[in-house]
Amino acid sequence: MVRRQVDDGRRTIGSLLVVVAVLACALLQSAVPASAHAVLTGSDPRENSVLKAAPRQITVTFDESVALVEDSLRVLDPENRPVTDGDPKHANGRGNTDSVRLGSGLSQGTYTVSWRVVSADSHAVSGAFTFSIGKPTATRATAAPPPAVNPTVGALYGVGRYVAYAGLALLIGLAVFVLACWRSATAARLVRRPFLVGWWALFVSTLALMLLRGPYDSGDGLSGVLDPGALRQTADSRPGLALLARLMLLVVVALAVRNRRAEQMPGRSALAGAGVLVLGLATTWAAAEHASVGIQVPVAVASSMLHLLAMAVWLGGLAALLLALYRAPDEDPLPPNAVVRFSRIALTSVAVLAVTGVYQSWRGLGSWDAFSTTYGRILVFKVWGVLVMLLAASYSRRWTARLLHAPQEQRVLVAVGHGEGPPTPPGNEDSTDESVGPEAHGRGLRRSVLAEVAVGVLVLVLTTVLTGTETGRASETASVSSVAGQPEVSLTLIPYNTGKNTLSGRGKVQVTLEPGRVGRNVVEAIVYGADDSPVGIPELRLTFTLAEQRVGPLDANLVDERGYWGSDTLDLPIAGTWTMKATVRVSDIDQVTVSKTVKVGR
Repeated sequence: MVRRQVDDGRRTIGSLLVVVAVLACALLQSAVPASAHAVLTGSDPRENSVLKAAPRQITVTFDESVALVEDSLRVLDPENRPVTDGDPKHANGRGNTDSVRLGSGLSQGTYTVSWRVVSADSHAVSGAFTFSIGKPTATRATAAPPPAVNPTVGALYGVGRYVAYAGLALLIGLAVFVLACWRSATAARLVRRPFLVGWWALFVSTLALMLLRGPYDSGDGLSGVLDPGALRQTADSRPGLALLARLMLLVVVALAVRNRRAEQMPGRSALAGAGVLVLGLATTWAAAEHASVGIQVPVAVASSMLHLLAMAVWLGGLAALLLALYRAPDEDPLPPNAVVRFSRIALTSVAVLAVTGVYQSWRGLGSWDAFSTTYGRILVFKVWGVLVMLLAASYSRRWTARLLHAPQEQRVLVAVGHGEGPPTPPGNEDSTDESVGPEAHGRGLRRSVLAEVAVGVLVLVLTTVLTGTETGRASETASVSSVAGQPEVSLTLIPYNTGKNTLSGRGKVQVTLEPGRVGRNVVEAIVYGADDSPVGIPELRLTFTLAEQRVGPLDANLVDERGYWGSDTLDLPIAGTWTMKATVRVSDIDQVTVSKTVKVGR
């Protein structure tokens, strides 16, 4: 009877693994090279353009394929009334476009185009611009970008992602601690309840993310959580496939541990299966976020998985160590060798985090200038958090060394902190003499591990925020693309920061060159403030230099056109990579000069 139940369980787990493998293949096939977070590279009609006749349709183009949702592209007349005719679609079947037809009989005036799409890395982005028919007029519609995600849905989705990361860390870290550091029935019993907490946290948060994904993509409120259509659309998307695969893997985990007694240690085959499950769980993150798009996708996915697993082993293992230090029974206390083993595993995890972190930072930033972006600033905070965590870890290793060199009869007492003895004499903290009270060793180790866990939680939060933030490389994207019905356009984003804490004190300058080739070019520059809305500034100067040919600086001679800065007199004589230098003056005394390279074709 028992054997039949075991065989049935194995067949069930095998069937689920087959389903998960199919979902994994679908995920990996849909991972295509692109830049994380879609960036608008052009539109037809052009932003702030004045047309002689009404266009038949509106087309916007991005630097990567995007997913369209309801109301992905809306056009409002001067009276704030919609004038579209039909649903948006990809123009000519191209995945990086969003097009919608316009109704007939459009009057003169300024029209507002509002767009909202889902990037290839599963994050929603939005924006808005205006164009005019006949002549510019006042408009009741607002040109401010609409919110990409409903605030309530966005907040709940963010909480779900935090909980999912924490649950994964508990699942993996607790299991590794028991299997590799303290392989005993006592350890298994100690971590069993936290392990179940981690499983439920990951399962419930994943289910919540699955339900919230529809409203997240569409921009709707919580009313769309149980919409069957939204659920079907989620199940067909790459993020939805990742979440489904994660749920099924968690079911496999539950079936695998359901009949296992707390004191029963897994064999080699069970360990191999656990390794496959762990890799599968890590893939559900890597295949649906920043790593799945951009440059070097296979390397990035592998790096992201290693980074995530190293984080889980370190942080979840710290939680297990802290639990053992405080909750281990007197009759079977935490042995010092277990602390030493975890210290070595933690050191390996730190090395993996360092290597993969450097690679991911380079991939996400692209240049030193990108440290001024939101992604760059969060990354700096994360680095500082990791450094503080390493400082706490160094104290833990020091206490571990003292624990290992303590007299044999004191080691058990030191490990659990129950020993009696005099306090450590001032100035003799490194002493391993028997006169040093064992309680001091135990207390010091517990405090340093507790500090590691506290800082680790902060690092985990910053990591979660970072994965949901547009990368610095994407923020500084400079690309040349073709938009139906208009010449080629070069678009460059240049971040700036004057140090002045105002709306216009920091932001970015969006510069377009038409056609972005040798000869006469039309230049248009728009200054965006800290909230990504257009801002007016007293002065903007733009120069171009080709240092290798000793050409320049050539002044673009920008003129304030009330909404943007423009010029049609710039003549670029040679093809190559030019340095575009922007001087942004936001007040009589506050200005900054920033630069960015731009490629000029023949």
